[in-house]
Amino acid sequence: MNIKNQLYLSFKFILFSLFALLSIMLLGCRDFNAKITTPFSGLKIIPVLIDSTLNIRALEIKNNTVYSASSKGQIHSFNISSSEQIKEFNYQILRDSLIPNFRALAVTENDVFAISIADPALLFKNGKIVYKESHPNVFYDSMEFWNDEEGIAVGDFTDNCISILITRNGGNSWKKLDCSVFNDIKKGEGFFAASDTNISIVGNYTWVASGGENSRVYFSSDKGLSWSVSETPILQGEPTTGVFSLDFYDEKNGFAIGGDYTKPEIDSLNKMRTIDGGKTWHIVANNKNPGYRSCVQYVPNSKGKKLVAVGFNGIDSSSDSGLSWSHLSDESFYTLRFLNDSIAFAAGNGRISKIVFKQ
Repeated sequence: MNIKNQLYLSFKFILFSLFALLSIMLLGCRDFNAKITTPFSGLKIIPVLIDSTLNIRALEIKNNTVYSASSKGQIHSFNISSSEQIKEFNYQILRDSLIPNFRALAVTENDVFAISIADPALLFKNGKIVYKESHPNVFYDSMEFWNDEEGIAVGDFTDNCISILITRNGGNSWKKLDCSVFNDIKKGEGFFAASDTNISIVGNYTWVASGGENSRVYFSSDKGLSWSVSETPILQGEPTTGVFSLDFYDEKNGFAIGGDYTKPEIDSLNKMRTIDGGKTWHIVANNKNPGYRSCVQYVPNSKGKKLVAVGFNGIDSSSDSGLSWSHLSDESFYTLRFLNDSIAFAAGNGRISKIVFKQ
């Protein structure tokens, strides 16, 4: 065989090898993507706590323990492996005959926090009041922690400014941010206490979604020291409209849902996503189900593809970053948190349930 033919065969072999390698890589990627974007085919709802006197809109999972805060001033907790052993802590202020209505809850490694709505606002750490605020318009809606020492709570308009509380000492004391920190405050802007998901935190990054007559997203890259604000295209203009819930999968990808809770069938301008860290937001699944939902959460380990939304009109899921949705159940819940990529706990009017999603 001459040198020319040898070179030709060698060239063909190299091309064939490269083609085979590329095919294997593409096939692997295709299979991987297919796996993480497989839609949920259904779900199973398992009751954990049933009590018709309770209204539960705040739920957290920490160290395999589920915590909830109710409208009757109660904190419930249970380990996921022994959910029948439910612990109940009563935060009623007996000397004042005051029953705090909790809609916001946060849990750190060793402490449990809850803040009540309406006047006076009472913030508890392990049952002890660590912050009190009296004002005719006071109304706190959501809270989260960056770490065991630093946390944030957000509330509605008082004294011509939104209300944001910050702690830097493990929740022992809280300070309200001065309005000078914000450069564009709009009257009629507040937050919804629908599911304790107005705040989303990834590392030091924080996003807070407002609603009402103006519905925007506040962003801080330094744990609440400074803030910028982004406009949103979501339905707004009335006290009952706007973003009710948002979640970020990572520093770039986020999703928000809401609408008008008095007209829950409206499914236009109520779902939006961002791929640039909240700088810009774009409406998705417009004029397509679901309508109003009070809570949206990313499914863990889904590369930002899978989402689940709940509300009093049912449970819906997406496997394409919110571009399209499937209705899974008519069961009513206000809020939801994932334990892993197939199990979540949800709370609502009179109940807490375990939800097992089917692949």
